[in-house]
Amino acid sequence: MTWDPDTYPATIRDEIHDYDELQEQVVTATSGISVRNILELGVGAGETAARLLRAHPQARLVGIDSSEAMLRGAEEILSPQRATLLLQHLSAPLPERRFDLVVSALAIHHLEGDAKADLFRSVRNCLAPGGLFVVGDVVVPEDPEDAVIGNEPGYDFPSTIDDQLRWLTEAGFLARVVWTCRDLAVVRAEVPPP
Repeated sequence: MTWDPDTYPATIRDEIHDYDELQEQVVTATSGISVRNILELGVGAGETAARLLRAHPQARLVGIDSSEAMLRGAEEILSPQRATLLLQHLSAPLPERRFDLVVSALAIHHLEGDAKADLFRSVRNCLAPGGLFVVGDVVVPEDPEDAVIGNEPGYDFPSTIDDQLRWLTEAGFLARVVWTCRDLAVVRAEVPPP
């Protein structure tokens, strides 16, 4: 799939119902911890990153994405003093450093189930003590009538909330759902205290 950062804001709002509310809920779910270092998985055109950096003014962000075009779009709206952007797929090894906060909005559903579970373990390993992982994404809802977002076969692989909570628990997180709307959900996964 090819994304265009110039048309992405309109396209994503056409495709994802309640997109702006999802963004708001993702950022709200990151509150309550001291954040200096953020890792964003699937930075896209930089909209979530910009919101996160406003919410955490002392933080720096590392954003990864597999699209060169989207990273160029993100570079246009993010300060290079506060954001480092890397061309990389979600299945590649994560940056070798510790983060206080890892966030992903509308990216992880592009991974199949086993790859999601692997990613959740990798995220757990790169979080500092007291760290937090927030995921806002497309899910398979309990009620089939709530599945209103069009998923492209072979490209979109949404999972149930229960599966994602299980994989997060298996990875060592204390995870809970903080928001849902039809086939969208936000999950807050905390590193348990020692």
